[in-house]
Amino acid sequence: MEDIRLNKFISEAGICSRREADRLIESGRVRVDGKQAVTGMRVSFGQQVTVDGKLVSREEERIFLAVHKPKGIVCTADKREKDNLIDFLHYPKKITYLGRLDKDSTGLILMTNDGDINNRMMRARNGHEKEYLVEVDREVTEEFVSGMSRGVPILDTVTKKCLVEKTGPCAFRIVLTQGLNRQIRRMCEYFGYRVKRLHRIRVMNIELGDLKPGEYRKLTPKEIAELDRLTGSGRKDREG
Repeated sequence: MEDIRLNKFISEAGICSRREADRLIESGRVRVDGKQAVTGMRVSFGQQVTVDGKLVSREEERIFLAVHKPKGIVCTADKREKDNLIDFLHYPKKITYLGRLDKDSTGLILMTNDGDINNRMMRARNGHEKEYLVEVDREVTEEFVSGMSRGVPILDTVTKKCLVEKTGPCAFRIVLTQGLNRQIRRMCEYFGYRVKRLHRIRVMNIELGDLKPGEYRKLTPKEIAELDRLTGSGRKDREG
């Protein structure tokens, strides 16, 4: 392994993002060859890195999964939540989720061991598209579609303009480019609607397709390359 920044090493081991790795280092929880690590240091092949006393090994294979999250599963790694996504999936290698779906929502979740891409994807300013199918408790009107698409005042802001298309008497398709907390549910509530079903079918270039609830598949190299392009990484920084 070539020299690499310590925070990048920890991130590529699937522990956390680079920023979170810096916090671990600053708080004294990281050691290199038994000595307390310092922010900005580099490590090379053969050196031993530990976080809270546990050995960290860099995963050379970049793992990317498309997962169909069922209703009732919670996007958390917290073991105190018996229905947490990590235990539910029971993948043999350490991975984490990119973005979230709330407990009652279903559909596409991306999971990976690449901590760096998590930071890039979570930046709403990047305008990454996420597509949902939604069912509500009453008829979808032209006024509702128009109001949702223009932007809705929630959480002390106004949502960005978005694509909204009626797909049935009480159903619509929506494409968002931001990720506010419970955004679609709050947008609907503003107009007096209650969401009965919220199902995500696409994140950027990755589609849920015919995956059944609880199933997952590995992304193809082509899909990963496009994901890198859309998130602003050509993977030219592998040398650290």
